[in-house]
Amino acid sequence: MEYRFQDIEQEYLKKWEEEKIFKSVENNDKSTKYYVLEMFPYPSGKIHMGHVRNYAIGDVINRYYRMTGKNTLHPMGWDAFGMPAENAAIKSGIHPAKWTYENIDYMKNQLKKLGFSYDWDREVTTCNPDYYRWNQWIFLKMFEKGIAYRKSALVNWCPHDLTVLANEQVIDGKCWRCGTPVVQKEIPSWYLKITDYAERLLQDLEKLKGKWPSQVLTMQENWIGKSIGATIKFPIKDLDEYLEVFTTRPDTIYGVTFMAVAPENPIVLKLAQGTPYEEEVKQFVEKIKSLSTKERGIVEEKEGVFTGRYAINPLTGEEVPIYAANYILWGYGTGAIMAVPAHDERDFEFAKKYSIPIKVVVKPTDKEWDFEKGAYEDEGILINSGPFNNLNSKDAKEKITQLLEEKGIGKKTVNYRLRDWNISRQRYWGTPIPVVYCEDCGIVPVPEEELPVVLPQNVEFTGIGGSPLSKVEEFVNTTCPKCGKPAKRETDTMDTFFDSSWYFLRYCDPKNEEKPFEKSKADYWMPVDIYIGGIEHAVLHLLYSRFFTKFLKDIGLVDVDEPFERLLTQGMVLKKWISIEKLLEILGLNEESSVEELKSKIQEIFNR
Repeated sequence: MEYRFQDIEQEYLKKWEEEKIFKSVENNDKSTKYYVLEMFPYPSGKIHMGHVRNYAIGDVINRYYRMTGKNTLHPMGWDAFGMPAENAAIKSGIHPAKWTYENIDYMKNQLKKLGFSYDWDREVTTCNPDYYRWNQWIFLKMFEKGIAYRKSALVNWCPHDLTVLANEQVIDGKCWRCGTPVVQKEIPSWYLKITDYAERLLQDLEKLKGKWPSQVLTMQENWIGKSIGATIKFPIKDLDEYLEVFTTRPDTIYGVTFMAVAPENPIVLKLAQGTPYEEEVKQFVEKIKSLSTKERGIVEEKEGVFTGRYAINPLTGEEVPIYAANYILWGYGTGAIMAVPAHDERDFEFAKKYSIPIKVVVKPTDKEWDFEKGAYEDEGILINSGPFNNLNSKDAKEKITQLLEEKGIGKKTVNYRLRDWNISRQRYWGTPIPVVYCEDCGIVPVPEEELPVVLPQNVEFTGIGGSPLSKVEEFVNTTCPKCGKPAKRETDTMDTFFDSSWYFLRYCDPKNEEKPFEKSKADYWMPVDIYIGGIEHAVLHLLYSRFFTKFLKDIGLVDVDEPFERLLTQGMVLKKWISIEKLLEILGLNEESSVEELKSKIQEIFNR
């Protein structure tokens, strides 16, 4: 008998859609609910095999739990803002909205043909005003609570096109479009104070152990990067100022032989002013500023210049030279360090290159160490450290920090590697940031009743001159909500990660026109019981989603403080095939293994 797959499948796909057999409805028994979610796609044009792999897993899980009597939610939507649509507009003259919605239609049709068990009534599209108005609402709540704020930030800048470039638009240090060397420029940007949530984000990883892949938890822990140490003030000789540094190794303070400062740190040029090294320092600073932000973060060879100034070690009184050094990053910590080359490998390399003394202050307890060959970075017993000699590092850290606090020149400090999140993007295809600038009132939030601030349609896409929105006068020129005088709208749009940091909550109540979602519906469906997506999202997307959930809990919108109960990272589709024999070997099985053993292995992997 012939299987007429086109006729048969079309018949049943149509029947499923008409009868809405996958429709989700809340009931009175939360114990029966099961929320299955795959990371939603960017509508790039066509569904690829990576999508199919991911969504097929979710489909199987959803169907299984439905058949066991669970009340499942299995939605789908589109992460629809972002650079590719704007690049298409620049290259081909296609408006980003037209390009995006045509792609959505095509990809949605592909997904429907695959017969995946989605509740299409809950579809969300992040570039629709009915979605991004709630991005703006959440932003205003964050602004109200002091979580959203504005400050200057270093960005990649093309001086020819007069526009900000993402790291991926910088190729060999040059603008991808015109080939002009890129420079770093400081411009005002909007930030979210995710650092206020650093400790909660770190501590709550404990709740996810055994439910999320261990490597994802480790990556998040390392990204947050909690460290305990001391903040120390080093006075600058002949200037009424000091360098403030953070160190996890206050026990090595007696081994400081130079200070290293990020070249972008504004104090560098001030230090060099009036010294014989002023011109050399200026040239070095300009050289570093000509690098893209991506290149700036990759230091293959340590380089630096002497600023002509000295700092004074607050415990020894010794004068130590201050260098501008390329391996110190502005915006990380204080942008300056106390350099101890005997006990830090980066400092050691720099000291060797510039013939700076190396002073040993910690010796290993169980081995010999050749300090001519490299730094000893572990803890040990203090030497050459005045009254702290013969203490172990742990005790010395506490006693030295205590002394610094008594003298008023330092204090115990908890530091995080995590930085606040810059959400400003100087482009059109994103959520407009809902603030205006008034000469009299300053920064003024757009009133909630005026949301959404809608993207204008009549925009010219040239790729030069900054955000296309800045050239649309009817968008830019407005009135101040406070005083009624002329004002200017913000022309930056939001990072697309903002859109994807709460979409799973909108699925709970996607048609709500009064609020982002009804709390009772979110409380019913949340948390997501199983979240399926690539491990490449281990840090940013998953961390931001956890941050948003905690903020929304703080303002009373949800009861949960973790959005995803279990996480399944599905792996990647690669060109290289693997034989059955090799697969069995990886699983620790062989051709004689039973089906039950194979099932057991697969279940074991799934449980991880």
